Amino acid sequence: MAAAVVVVSGAFFLCLLQVVGGASAAAAGGCKYPPVAKGLSFDFYKSSCPKAESIVREFLKKAISKDVGLAAALIRLHFHDCFVQGCDGSILLSKIRPGEDSEQEAGPNKSLRPSAFKAINDIRALLQKACGLVVSCSDIVTLAARDSVKLGGGPDYKVPLGRRDGLTFATTDKVLDALPPPSSHVPALVEALGKLNLDPTDLVALSGAHTVGIAHCSSFKDRLFPQVDDTMDKWFASQLKLTCPVPETINTTVNDIRTPNTFDNKYYVDLLNRQGLFTSDQDLFVNATTKPLVTKFAVDQSAFFDQFVYSIVKMGQIEVLTGSQGQIRANCSVRNPGASVLPWSSAVETVVEAAESLVL
Repeated sequence: MAAAVVVVSGAFFLCLLQVVGGASAAAAGGCKYPPVAKGLSFDFYKSSCPKAESIVREFLKKAISKDVGLAAALIRLHFHDCFVQGCDGSILLSKIRPGEDSEQEAGPNKSLRPSAFKAINDIRALLQKACGLVVSCSDIVTLAARDSVKLGGGPDYKVPLGRRDGLTFATTDKVLDALPPPSSHVPALVEALGKLNLDPTDLVALSGAHTVGIAHCSSFKDRLFPQVDDTMDKWFASQLKLTCPVPETINTTVNDIRTPNTFDNKYYVDLLNRQGLFTSDQDLFVNATTKPLVTKFAVDQSAFFDQFVYSIVKMGQIEVLTGSQGQIRANCSVRNPGASVLPWSSAVETVVEAAESLVL
């Protein structure tokens, strides 16, 4: 039988679920979690690495205080990992040979911040020192995204853990097929997310992660040139053209003009004011199916937070590997050669020392 504990944090009700057997979820205090995938649990590392979550959070508190943009980068890394080939940490794998068709080399992933990859490997080293080779890289990505949301001002929430790391990365074609471009309209977005068992409500809630982070001008130039998109506020367009004066510019701008470094509901306020950056953003307010949710989240931050938690926990369980599947990588960017456990090395010790300097 599942038990539920409700923890109140401001206006947000955090549901801490103890799910037996990983087969169901419960609702409590108006907040709910999706079903938990077989092989995952909320207390997976309770015995094997009880301080895992606190180690991750303490590291990120210091790292994000020095680089506020790291939070958005880690959230985005989680999205790009899960949308392509499932939440298996495959986005972390570096190519082995020059010219190899790797997941990281695909166009949508080229703008992922190197600092996000470094942070994951730094955390990997700290956890390995504390507990041995126990916590997977894919779980680290999930925890890092969760903590980035919280440290950015968003909701705190539990995540089911127990993922294993994939052995291969996706091809460029698979990445392009799985990640809808920012020029997409709602029907295409709904179709793409539907393949991942995510529905229109998940789409609107997960898009709210654009409340933090930056975007390259090339991602929305089609809305400015040759003429301004008629769904874009004219003042907003004029401000964007100061940063992006020509289509070829390589400049960047913030996703959310109101509170660019705070995880809140102002992204939806932007959409109500026709100040969404991408077509895929603004069309959420244009489309009749998704418009009511945009309006709801714009006026009710608690409703957004509750749904975001449900949707990102759901997303974080897409095609997970568990049990004896995959492996637990000793280095998140390299597959273990021939075994799931590698002996401790001086190279890993060096990474640990560097990571500890950020925590101390």
